Amino acid sequence: MKTRLAAAVAPVALALFATPAFAQEETPAITVSGSAALVSDYRFRGVSMTDKEMAVQAGVTVAHESGFYVGTWGSNLAGWGTFAGSNMELDIIGGYKTEISGVTVDVGLTWYMYPGGLDNTDFAEPYVKVSGSVGPANLLVGAAYAPKQEALGQWYNSGASAATGVYDNPGAKADNLYVWTDASAGIPDTGLTVKGHIGYTTGGNKGLGPQGTSVSPTGDYVDWLVGADYTLGNVTLGVAYVDTDLTPTDFNYLTPNFSSTKDGSSIAGSRVVVSATVAF
Repeated sequence: MKTRLAAAVAPVALALFATPAFAQEETPAITVSGSAALVSDYRFRGVSMTDKEMAVQAGVTVAHESGFYVGTWGSNLAGWGTFAGSNMELDIIGGYKTEISGVTVDVGLTWYMYPGGLDNTDFAEPYVKVSGSVGPANLLVGAAYAPKQEALGQWYNSGASAATGVYDNPGAKADNLYVWTDASAGIPDTGLTVKGHIGYTTGGNKGLGPQGTSVSPTGDYVDWLVGADYTLGNVTLGVAYVDTDLTPTDFNYLTPNFSSTKDGSSIAGSRVVVSATVAF
């Protein structure tokens, strides 16, 4: 929940004066918002980044009344999501948000970092998001394009090659484009919100970067989500069905990396993910 205080004007009748006086709360120029969450599986664009296990996540954003903002967000990682180092993802985010004729436009950049890991596994991804209301529904359309960087290049030709630790294509670079749509609608007087998401990944990123993994495997695939949230005060409980169109034929060349370390199952298959989030 944002700490911004809405401006309020309250007339006060004073017996000693013939006219009322007005008191006004000032709207802060800078607001701070954030959240902390516990999720049963961290799915990034449909793919598990925690080896199909739980994750603890948190983030905070500082916004100025001009529309500029900066923020950070972090999560633990495991399995395919591990980029060495502290097994943690730490994102640095900055951008500008404004409203034009009832439509919100948000332009910014996310810097994905993996503290303690290889320097060339970090990468930058500019984005643009447009959102607004259509009847009872809230809609968002977004696009994020990561230009050619080593973190997205195919340094290994296969998962078996990655297991040897000897690069086939050292220094390789690739780009990646992700486009998506989110939709949600609240059910009146219930605290419930139904939600949906569909995204498409495309580009030169084939999934075997400097650490033998990648945030966007195979180069081309679709992910989707349907679910619901229940909000009670600052706490939101969520459940979602997450899936992708990736098949073993698509990702066999990534194995054994692209599979659960526990039982070898796909980390891009269907999954019900539950979450509990506290906002402040």
